[in-house]
Parts: sequence; structure tokens; C-alpha cells
Amino acid sequence: MVYLLLVSLIWAFSFGLIKGNLTGLDPDFVAFVRLAISFIVFVPFLRIKDISKSFSLKLIITGSIQYGLMYISYIYSYQYLKAYEIALFTIFTPIYVSLINDLLTKKFHKLFFAVALLAFAGTLITLYREIDRQNFILGFLLVQISNLCFAFGQIYYKKILAGKPQIKDLNIYALLFLGGVILTMVFSIFTTKFSTLTITNPQLFTLVYLGVIASGLGFFLWNYGARRTNTGSLAIFNNLKIPLAIAVSLIFFGESADVLRLIIGSIIILFALFINEKFVSGKTI
Repeated sequence: MVYLLLVSLIWAFSFGLIKGNLTGLDPDFVAFVRLAISFIVFVPFLRIKDISKSFSLKLIITGSIQYGLMYISYIYSYQYLKAYEIALFTIFTPIYVSLINDLLTKKFHKLFFAVALLAFAGTLITLYREIDRQNFILGFLLVQISNLCFAFGQIYYKKILAGKPQIKDLNIYALLFLGGVILTMVFSIFTTKFSTLTITNPQLFTLVYLGVIASGLGFFLWNYGARRTNTGSLAIFNNLKIPLAIAVSLIFFGESADVLRLIIGSIIILFALFINEKFVSGKTI
């Protein structure tokens, strides 16, 4: 669980960095570059000699969905929404995590779904504001596609590696990033105007940070932690990053937020985590 908390802290900075530095670049190009950097970081650790081609393909497909399609939808949403609106719309992720897990296991886990709903309520209290921008429906749909892709990827990754303790996450993770790179590269070829593309130093530094830390280290530790925790905790941590992101925006990016809502919502999310750990401690369903 400590891995999920660490990544939540890392990702709390991403909302402000993307909105502040990268919205002028083609979203497909941004997704491609940060995933390509992540792929390069993890290639030296790749060991595929002892795994089957079919299993490698599953990992590539997982990465194309969890990272490739997720990032394309997510970064495009910044064209239509404010950062806090995107954060608001990600509150559905823990519910998706719980439901997708139930579909794959063919069993409805009432407690997991209940704590996901509690985490959803806590985040809603934290982030609720009047949505008054045009095109917010399109932005909302893009974020939901992103949420579904990310939820599916982390649950499916748990599923295909279940019962395979001999496989080390570090030795296969480049394949997930490869899937994301392939998909985003295809999109970028058709949408990015490379002849007029210019990247400023702040944009370059942001892309490197996102590729190495937020995407590379962050995604690896997230799925690594997902394999070692139960679905209830996983669902909750999918929303914990949101109040953390608001706190980071207040402290580091000079944005405003309702501090009282932040405190109340965070307490509810932590309470959901407490309930989950008390009643499902030790299980990794």
C-alpha cells in the first residue's frame, strides 16, 4: 500500500504541470513522448526469454489501453476543461476499478464497491464546484474514457500476473510502455504538425519529468502495488491523489480551493481506507 501512497503524492503534481506547461502542444505528441521516455527508462530491465509470446502480447495490449488510450483521452481533456474539473471527473475511477474487478472475477464484492462509493463521496465533497464551461460534456466523456482505460489496465494486470510469482514486474514492464508507445505514435503521426513543432525548455523539462518520474516510476510502482493489495484499497487510492493534488495546487501552484471541503473529503477517503483495511486486511482479491 505504501507504493500506492507514494505514487499518489507524485501524481498530485501532474495536474498543475500539464495544465500550466503542456496544453499548447498536440496531446497525442505529449502522450507519445512521455511514454517513449518511460519505455527507454525500462528497456534495460526487460527480460522476455522466459515468458511466452502470448503473455508478452497481453502485456503490450494492456499497456496500449492503460497507458496509450488513457493518455490520449486524458491529455485531450485539458483542451476543454480546467484542471480542477478534470480532477472532479476522475472520481468515478474507483467505482470502475471495483466493477471491472467484479466482471473479471465473476463475483460481486459488496465491500469493495461500498468503500469505492465512500471514496467517491469524499472526493466529490472535496471537489464539487459549479461546472459552467462550454464543451464540458465532451471533456467529461474524454476523462471517463481515460478512467475506464486506467481502471481496466491495473485490474487486468493483476489478473494476468496472478499465480506467477516467478515473474518480476521490473523485467516485463517495458512491454506495457511499448504498447502505449505504439498506440500514441500512430495517433501522433496523423495529428502532430512536426514541421511547425516547437518545444520550449519548460515544456521539455516537464516532459522529461513526466516520462521518467510520473509515468515511468509512477506507473511501475502503481501496478506493482496493485498486485500486492486488495481491490478495495486500490479503488480508494485511485481517488486519494485528488485531494492531494488540490493541496499541491494550493501550496505550489498558487491555485485556490475550499480548504474546509478538502479536509472533510480527505477525512472521508481516509475513513474508507480504514474500513477497507479493517475488514479486508490481508486479502488481495
